[in-house]
Amino acid sequence: MNLFTIIAVASGGAIGATARFLINRYMNQTFIHTLPLGTLTVNLLGSLCIGILFAYFHLNISLSPHLKTFLTTGILGALTTYSTFAIESFFLLESGAYTYAFVNMALNLFGSIFFAGLGYMVFVQGMK
Repeated sequence: MNLFTIIAVASGGAIGATARFLINRYMNQTFIHTLPLGTLTVNLLGSLCIGILFAYFHLNISLSPHLKTFLTTGILGALTTYSTFAIESFFLLESGAYTYAFVNMALNLFGSIFFAGLGYMVFVQGMK
């Protein structure tokens, strides 16, 4: 690891964290909900983006490792919020909202996997 890698992660992290804050704020103020839609949105969006990026990286092996780190570990690492997802799910369980807790967990888990695969497949198909 070198200074450029650290700068790539830190600068990407600033962008991703800001995007997460803005998306969460927008979703939670705009839509009446019981589920934490802001967290779900950033997790699904981040999963879609990482699928697209890894497909792109797979097809463009000459890309700078610093650019890859900036985009994935930096931006997407700060954008997605699995630690927030975990505590929100815990609070739903603790409050007795078991159905909402399990719906939230299922949507985040399976939705994130689905959107990562979707992003990858859409990008690969688009390149054909």
